[in-house]
Amino acid sequence: MSTETPLDQVPSARALLRERDYLFFWATRWMGSFAAQIQSVAMGWHMYVLARHTRSVEESALMVGMIGLAAFLPVLLLTLPAGETADRYDRKKVLLICFTGEIASVLTLAIAAWRGTASVGLLLVVAALFGASRAFFAPANTALGPMLVPRPLLPRAIAWNSLAWQSASIAGPAVGGLLLMASPAHAYTTTFFLYLGAVVCVLAIRKNARPDVQPGSRWQLMKEGLAYVWRQKIVFGAISLDLFAVLLGGATALLPVFARDVLHVDAQGFGILRAAPAVGATAIALWLAANPIRQKAGAYMFGGVFLFGAATVVFGLSKSLWLSVAALAVLGGADMLSVYVRQTLVQLVTPDHMRGRVAAVSSVFIGASNELGEFESGVVARILGPVGAAVFGGVGAMAVTGLWAVLFPSLRKADRLE
Repeated sequence: MSTETPLDQVPSARALLRERDYLFFWATRWMGSFAAQIQSVAMGWHMYVLARHTRSVEESALMVGMIGLAAFLPVLLLTLPAGETADRYDRKKVLLICFTGEIASVLTLAIAAWRGTASVGLLLVVAALFGASRAFFAPANTALGPMLVPRPLLPRAIAWNSLAWQSASIAGPAVGGLLLMASPAHAYTTTFFLYLGAVVCVLAIRKNARPDVQPGSRWQLMKEGLAYVWRQKIVFGAISLDLFAVLLGGATALLPVFARDVLHVDAQGFGILRAAPAVGATAIALWLAANPIRQKAGAYMFGGVFLFGAATVVFGLSKSLWLSVAALAVLGGADMLSVYVRQTLVQLVTPDHMRGRVAAVSSVFIGASNELGEFESGVVARILGPVGAAVFGGVGAMAVTGLWAVLFPSLRKADRLE
């Protein structure tokens, strides 16, 4: 790891305010995340409502999970070329192309919703288009951020990047729930305009966003990225822990089912549930932005993942809306803690010319834990019911934490993030 600047000597968060291009990047990240959250909430709720017209609760839960699978498959197939693209071409231009795909996906849904022609099949097709855009978006976005700030500011910038995403994750589901009370069409239309705002902010970034392209064919560069992740056991251990823990503990994928048929709340209650994890995550992100972890980083990461699993079990067993909200808030805060350590470790040890490829590998792991986790939750819910699926996943996440602590001792013993 670099030992250039210990965290206790990192400039204050105010120094980020002097970085003009970073502020536009932050705004882009926030608006894009806000839009994606509203779109995700709307598609999940819309799918469940459409499916319940002809299917049982368990079958409809599976269809909600199918959205995750449809979004994940393009990420899986396009990961390697997406990472190589982010390390070869101007990262701002890559983001603009990705936003174009996301705008096309949500505009299609908006038009169908306003006309009353939306269907289960259309939602799955749009989810796949959205997934293809996000496959290229994640590595370009991750690799662009460190180019816009001095290296001593990077740990704090990572915390503020997470804060952008988490605060949008609070506002997105809450606003999405309110918009869904009117109609899914209102939610999709709002998302469309947010994506347009994100595009404007990308265009305002002035710094050069083209990486130093390394020699070699596309295939050689893609293999180099995979080899780097495999050799760096701290990187591989961190992203694989996130993969399996969240893959198993993806209770949030079943929130439409819990909201409507377990806790018996309406779209607004669903929005509150959907926002709860981000409330906890934002609280931890704010704390980390002001107080970066200075020692025992690995222990914090493993503790966060274990608490994430335990909170998932509590959520699964809860019959009270507010206990469920509290469990989800704890779940979100614990996840934020582990994500912060993972992202900081990965970005600090990865050279800029490889950030796109490493971010792409990381994104497919994250995509698997989120989108594929939604599918896993839907399948398990089909067998065990939604409550059984949540409890099973939480226990599995805790078990994975213990196993990874044994398999990756260097990650467990990681101390200072510098």
